[in-house]
Amino acid sequence: MARKSVYRSVLLALLASGGNLLAGNVFAQAPDKLPLAPDYHGEIRRGADGKLMALPASESAAKNRAGNVAPKATMVVGSSEKITTLTEAARLAKDSEVIEIRPGNYRGQPAIWTQKDLVIRGIGARPVMLADGQSAEGKAIWVVRGGNIRIENVEFRGARVADGNGAGIRFEKGRLTVHACRFADNEMGILTANSADLSLEVSDSEFVNAPRHEGQLHHLLYVGAIGRFVLRGSRFQNGYLGHLVKSRARESHVLYNMLADGNEGRASYELEFPNGGVAYVIGNVIGQSAGTDNPSIISYGAEGQRWPENALYLVHNTLVNDMHAGNFLTVHNEKFPAGIEVWAINNLTVGNGNFFQPAQGRFEGNHSASRAELIEYGRLPSRLTAVSPLRGSVRSPGSAGAVDLMPNAEFTYPVGSRPIQASSSLSPGAFQ
Repeated sequence: MARKSVYRSVLLALLASGGNLLAGNVFAQAPDKLPLAPDYHGEIRRGADGKLMALPASESAAKNRAGNVAPKATMVVGSSEKITTLTEAARLAKDSEVIEIRPGNYRGQPAIWTQKDLVIRGIGARPVMLADGQSAEGKAIWVVRGGNIRIENVEFRGARVADGNGAGIRFEKGRLTVHACRFADNEMGILTANSADLSLEVSDSEFVNAPRHEGQLHHLLYVGAIGRFVLRGSRFQNGYLGHLVKSRARESHVLYNMLADGNEGRASYELEFPNGGVAYVIGNVIGQSAGTDNPSIISYGAEGQRWPENALYLVHNTLVNDMHAGNFLTVHNEKFPAGIEVWAINNLTVGNGNFFQPAQGRFEGNHSASRAELIEYGRLPSRLTAVSPLRGSVRSPGSAGAVDLMPNAEFTYPVGSRPIQASSSLSPGAFQ
């Protein structure tokens, strides 16, 4: 009864004051007051010494701007942090860590990652891993030999090793995802081992500026005989003698990228599948420079069969040849006794060159356009004008088994892709 009496007194006082007593926190005088809200110190992470610490609220708020999807950091690397080098971070990291790298140049800090379920990401301005003459195991700036590792927003630059295959990342085991990274001036941007158990996915990344070493073949991205390879929304430029992208994978998905060597580039193939496999090449802009030493833009099967299933689905790509002649596509049927299923559908070719009909498969909806009929995008003539008679001139490419070949995105310069809703009125090439 005493408690009811207190509440009745508070209510009467509030009514008499017209609610003004709220400013004086009259409810705080009641015996059953709620506890005060605790002070917010930010998200919790583990420091280098293993103790729990609070992530500053300002940093926590920055993470939440992206919808709080990103996992929480458990280790931070930087010149002002307890862990200052990537070499040390790789040695101390444990399975399931989330490692954040502060902006800056990290010179001569090779790392070997053997843990499982790691997320390694640069925060803010992209941190740069400068080889500076150092390498992990004589192979790369970073060697990845763990399981299910994701690397985001990191630049790798200047890898050099004794055998000429120095990579930004050498991938040897497990599953690796690389997102929003940059690879520049490396003997190999990414180089993988040969194992069908490996899976590599690269998205929204940039691979540029192969070293100019006469007599050596430096590929911007070299995928070995792994099980699955996905490349999406990424840009490749300025190769030299080697290829822009080379994949020996059992299954390759090359989707909505720009593989364009540029005026100064001298890459060999822009895209090569030397051992065949099943390759889906959809919605890309692929351009060969005038200075290339190899007149073919895309090559399939030059080194013979490795996998039991072999097919190429080349759909809705824009193929640009700046050389005076050449081949938009070369398929080595003679090296595959059972033949190769090749579908070349709704591609747009620009410049001089041959686009031979495959021995078996589908060849339809492929058109040529002059540069005058196109709008430049990313310094390449690649978009049809609004009044082009080729707009709406092709049909849906259909599906290859369970894989829908209809483009559902477009490359966005300088990197990335955006979703599109393709209609029944389709145009040839990479852009609708």
